[in-house]
Amino acid sequence: MSDVEPAVANRGEDGELRLSPSATDTASDSSTAVEFSLILHPHARPLGFLARFRYSLYAAGIALLFTPLTYLWTGQAPIDPSNYVERTRRVLKTTPLIDGHNDLPWQLRIELQNRIYDDRVDLTKRLLGHTDLVRMREGMVGGQFWSVYVDCDANQQHFEDPSWVIRDTLEQIDVTKRFIAEHPNHLQYCDSSACARTAFQAGRISSMIGIEGGHQVGSSIASIRQMYELGARYITLTHNCDNAFGTSASTVAGGGPDEGLFKFGYEAIKDMNRLGMMIDLSHVSHQTMRDVISVARAPVIFSHSGAYGVQKHLRHVPDDVLRSVKKNGGIVMAVFVSRFLNMKHPEEATIHDVVDHILYIADVCGWECVGIGSDFSGTPNVPIGLEDVSKFPDLIQLLMERGATDDQVRLLVGENILRVWGNIEQRAHEIQAGGELPVEAEWEGRQWHKGIRGSPWMLRGSREKAAENGAAEKAFQWHVDQDGKHNAPVKNI
Repeated sequence: MSDVEPAVANRGEDGELRLSPSATDTASDSSTAVEFSLILHPHARPLGFLARFRYSLYAAGIALLFTPLTYLWTGQAPIDPSNYVERTRRVLKTTPLIDGHNDLPWQLRIELQNRIYDDRVDLTKRLLGHTDLVRMREGMVGGQFWSVYVDCDANQQHFEDPSWVIRDTLEQIDVTKRFIAEHPNHLQYCDSSACARTAFQAGRISSMIGIEGGHQVGSSIASIRQMYELGARYITLTHNCDNAFGTSASTVAGGGPDEGLFKFGYEAIKDMNRLGMMIDLSHVSHQTMRDVISVARAPVIFSHSGAYGVQKHLRHVPDDVLRSVKKNGGIVMAVFVSRFLNMKHPEEATIHDVVDHILYIADVCGWECVGIGSDFSGTPNVPIGLEDVSKFPDLIQLLMERGATDDQVRLLVGENILRVWGNIEQRAHEIQAGGELPVEAEWEGRQWHKGIRGSPWMLRGSREKAAENGAAEKAFQWHVDQDGKHNAPVKNI
């Protein structure tokens, strides 16, 4: 048993409880009392409102104090809604402006014969024409579909007639990839929607390839597949000539019948959907537009077209097709070509006309299906106010002035085409995962080589069938005769 008396608890004048030794201990040794003092804080002590919430109030005050600094740090301080310049800058800093159609590769072909290494042209300097890297940066361009356009062959009267168009298209793909590779600080070659976003985040202009006309694949679905392998990500189904796939707007403009999508065209659409090749309906006839959308298993695009309801030009999209595009999940990218914007007086076309088309498409089809497709460096005449690639911000500012919100502008400049492209890619993955094989159909007028009668035929009866069809007796080859003389080859296949 302890010989120390129990301590006594007393409440001091300040209300705190103190545990002190007994009076005996205190009298015997005052220093011992100090050693055994203990303060207890009762839990149930009532507190005032300020005392109860003082730490929360401190935190709120500090947050309020530093809020202006946070806005300055992120660069997103509120601005006057009528400050269209700053609003445009902020949108284009965070959302890539992706133009659906630029024909600079064609200029490289006709001016330089695709020779880009001899220092005649420096795209990092301001040039004549519509396009160079200096003005693309000024225009805050975030992505570009480069058109690898080649003319319709005037000598090709029939789809089966020989032509150099495929060779020329391959050369255009080649020069496009080469000039992109020459400017790695500015451009990045992309063949997927994800790459386009990554390039923008890295401060480079995503650069994609589009083929402007089905004539450029030689009426062959197999050629479409090879163009995809080479990096082309959209094909305009027709240009200013019909092909084995369908009817062009130019045919109808010239008084010809609008026969829409041809039988072989349906097969092409099927395989393009399987591949993930975007189907571009700019340049096709109105019935071709309707026919394609009726069977497409993925969204379609119009890389550079306008609204027929604004200007009755056959290159534009009529209202019923716009409504179909909305259901299809596709996109119409507004074009800048003067003669499409003002048919009677193209020299009077202005930036306001382009805004009219964009707002009309958005009204009929929705802001989710409108984009920008300039046709810079392809068309000789552009509207006043949109003279070159540096003028894109002016277009956005005018749209804002006409009432477009920042979110709507983000859809217009880039989010729509990236979403559409991504959905086309996803649909292709689904189709391929289902086991669908490449289409092997050929145009019904296709002519095939008849072979040589002496070929090592694989199947019984093939030799006889070849003879009936007029197969050649000898191959196209040079040979040595019985006298040891070398003879010139004779083509008789």
